Amino acid sequence: MFGLGPTELIIIAIIVLLIFGAKRIPDIGKGLGGAIREFRNVKKELSSDKPPDSKDEKTDETEANDAPPSLETKIANKVLEQVPGVKKVMDVKKKADTVKNLLK
Repeated sequence: MFGLGPTELIIIAIIVLLIFGAKRIPDIGKGLGGAIREFRNVKKELSSDKPPDSKDEKTDETEANDAPPSLETKIANKVLEQVPGVKKVMDVKKKADTVKNLLK
């Protein structure tokens, strides 16, 4: 495990115990577990996205609009969906973009 022996792990555990205290360590572990779980869920969702279908006579403009969003964009959207009220605004924006694309 990263070249750490049992002695080093015990020393690290004692230092963490002294810094945070016995009462806060379970809360820290719970928070870390939740963060790791959320990252795994995002990773699964991002990897499960299907690639776009084959391109049939599209112009340069539509190719740029239909390009899959970057990883940063996907993560930013996921984080924004977690904020109360922002999800509704994002849904309205998606609907407005859909209407805009239909009107073209």
